[in-house]
Amino acid sequence: MSTRNRKSFTGAVLRILPLAAICIGMASIADAGPREQAKRIHDRIAGVPPTEAVLSQMEAEVTANPITAAYTAMSNPNFYNVTLKNFAAPWTNRESNVFVPLNDYIATVVGMIRDDVPFNTLLSADLLYVGAPSLGLPPYSMTNNDHYEQLERNGLDMQTGLVATAQSAVPGGLPPEATAGIFTTRAAAEAFFVAGTNRAMFRFTMLNHMCNDMEQVHDTRLSPDRIRQDVSRSPGGDSRLFLNNCIGCHTGMDPMAQAFAYYNFNEATGSIEYTPGTVQPKYFNNEDNFPFGFRTPDDSWENYWREGQNQFLGWDNALPGSGNGAKSMGEELANSDAFASCQVKKVFRAVCLRDPEDAADRAQVSQMVTSFKTGYRMKQTFAEAAVYCMGQ
Repeated sequence: MSTRNRKSFTGAVLRILPLAAICIGMASIADAGPREQAKRIHDRIAGVPPTEAVLSQMEAEVTANPITAAYTAMSNPNFYNVTLKNFAAPWTNRESNVFVPLNDYIATVVGMIRDDVPFNTLLSADLLYVGAPSLGLPPYSMTNNDHYEQLERNGLDMQTGLVATAQSAVPGGLPPEATAGIFTTRAAAEAFFVAGTNRAMFRFTMLNHMCNDMEQVHDTRLSPDRIRQDVSRSPGGDSRLFLNNCIGCHTGMDPMAQAFAYYNFNEATGSIEYTPGTVQPKYFNNEDNFPFGFRTPDDSWENYWREGQNQFLGWDNALPGSGNGAKSMGEELANSDAFASCQVKKVFRAVCLRDPEDAADRAQVSQMVTSFKTGYRMKQTFAEAAVYCMGQ
């Protein structure tokens, strides 16, 4: 072989080797034995390698019942302190930023998952998780986040250090009927009830907990009778923009966001305001844009999406589809098929490190949604995702 041919052959081999290495790696993953699968479950759930003793225990469990192995991985504090904190943190701010301090929204999500509290109460429960009194933290306050920031600085183990209480039981808390799960946590109020028109709370709830932004539920065929006065019917002097664009979001959003009519976040005091029987002034911002539009009289809401194309969100026929206040509206959202499917897809992405991609993935997600709706236990969903992806 000539020198030129040897060089060409060597270059070809070097180019092929990385691809071969990748293929060998893929084969080793597909052929992973119980020990490798156990380690992968632990790495995906806890984010850290298991100890030798835990790995040996999980290896035996993978052979007998892989779900048990996943629950063993969830006994690692990092599942609560890191995996779940990072899972919930983006929901608490408009930028979907994971790098935010621990707050009452995140702690409540972590606590609910830890305690197997039915997750379909996320948007309606009179529930709050705080640091245990024995930790010597600043008392929980509706006016600042000091309690949780100190808790995080102290390196709290959220697996053991969080305790449940009622939002209505904390100093300065809301009346029981005004509490609505994470809607009425201080962190959510600061992010989504501040200024504006309270539509942000609804829009980000759709995005974070229904996995649909407003463009995806856009429907121009519903009645516009509940669209508020601040929405111009001729933006830029062109009514076609309203009829073909604005109306599609506001026909569904405005009747639902009316549930928040008595809430505001007061930046001066750093706390939630609740004014039962009195609509917050923000609901009348820019009322002269279209004086003949809907003027909010109270906190009654109605789900117009129970008709038309957004029936596909899977509303619960056992619920009336209308009511008063954030609590009942939260029940409407959290008992939909879209809510259940969204939680499962988020867990799948967090554990499998990818979105569902093919028919097998979609079938698995469908099966997990059915399982999730039997008790709304998020730990079970994490376990099922980890077992499905343990060989990938």
